[in-house]
Amino acid sequence: MKNIIIVTMVIIGALIGAGFASGQEIYTFFYRNGISGLFGILISTILISYIIYKVLTIIKQNQVQNYREFLDIIMDSDKKVKIDVINKTIEILILITFFIMMAGFGAYFEQEYRINSIIGSTILAGLCFIVFITNVEGLIKISKYIVPCLIAFIILIGILNITNVQIEKINNDILIEKIVAGPVNAIMYASYNSILLIPVLITMGKQINKNKEIKFISIISGVIVLLLTTIIFFLLTNIKIDIKSIEMPVVYVIANNFRNLKSIYAIIILISIFTTAISLGISYLENKRRDKKGYTQVAAIMCITSIFFSKIGFSNLINLLYPIFGVLGLLQINTIFKKKVNKY
Repeated sequence: MKNIIIVTMVIIGALIGAGFASGQEIYTFFYRNGISGLFGILISTILISYIIYKVLTIIKQNQVQNYREFLDIIMDSDKKVKIDVINKTIEILILITFFIMMAGFGAYFEQEYRINSIIGSTILAGLCFIVFITNVEGLIKISKYIVPCLIAFIILIGILNITNVQIEKINNDILIEKIVAGPVNAIMYASYNSILLIPVLITMGKQINKNKEIKFISIISGVIVLLLTTIIFFLLTNIKIDIKSIEMPVVYVIANNFRNLKSIYAIIILISIFTTAISLGISYLENKRRDKKGYTQVAAIMCITSIFFSKIGFSNLINLLYPIFGVLGLLQINTIFKKKVNKY
């Protein structure tokens, strides 16, 4: 049971990043589709849960150590050049997303506390480096204690928000484009998350001792994602201005409806960025690993470089990545779904 909880917390920690906790992802992929968005949340959750199950099964059965080995297994071995290109592309996307977390951390400090974004990014880079040099054990320790607190707090807000939900604000018009958009956006959401999630699952492969644990991990992870996504979806019904004009919708809701919790939720967002950043960073480093010395050097270079890239801007980096992630993710999960495995 301990392994199930640990791996599940790491998975949730990787999924709950700045985009999720701020509400921006939920608005973009689900809320703006009205009632259809709720159906989309269910579809994406089922897909994410199945991706977790299938990927962990492949990893366990083949003793996969890094992303390159994973690609060798799910693709034809004679497509070496194609595999190398995909592996390098994924590495770059993971690295850029790590930079996005740095930018988000710095941007939040600048927006809320008038502190130069470079200072905020430097703080996060330093914290990440400390975790990186402890390797996967550092990721496990952080996720083990912090992620349950994140989940509990979001659930608490969801409970407090029950009487505030503005059901009538959810668009009930049955428009063909929204009926179609709901499932399509759900698939895109699951696919782009798979790009970031699979390397994290590979690093967690060694934590699974029994095959039957995989099924419980995928189901529990799916249930938690479904619950948290639905809570944030209904939080967005409280927004009384044009939601498109808000950078962080959930922060707006908390500030207006639960002012006494604003400072706590600020910590939640920063911790969400931190947990995602370390998940991404360790996934990248594990894939690049050659030896302990090389690992530490790459970690140092990555953290220092991220400080300068953070000046590009949080939203600019997100707008660049999401479309690319969506397409690559679709190609990847299609290949994964086709791969036959022994069921547990």
